[in-house]
Amino acid sequence: MNKKDLAAFEKKLLEQREQLVQEIGRLDATMAQNIKEASGDLSSYSFHMADLGTDAFEREMSYLRSSTEGALLFDTIAALRRVYRGEYGTCEGCGGKIARERLLALPQARFCIHCGQPMDPADRFCMG
Repeated sequence: MNKKDLAAFEKKLLEQREQLVQEIGRLDATMAQNIKEASGDLSSYSFHMADLGTDAFEREMSYLRSSTEGALLFDTIAALRRVYRGEYGTCEGCGGKIARERLLALPQARFCIHCGQPMDPADRFCMG
């Protein structure tokens, strides 16, 4: 990978990191507001059980989204570390090069397309 490509991937990863940090901040603020509203005095209000279930579902979805965004942020930061160590674009599985097209689609990719394929459930128990 040449220096121009590496600089372009670094820029893309830095932009992705910034977007993720902002999105996680928005999700955290939304969750904090929902928790604050949920902990208020509800004794004077009549809530239907379905409304309470909807609120719980929305909170759970916010937690899930925040968790997913956090994992993506972790992977993005790890990719930036690989850029700075000169290891970016090298498959952690086989040591080969990760295709440029794969990195364009998934800049935080750690594995080439072959090593990144999901394992066949029958292969999980292979002792060979």
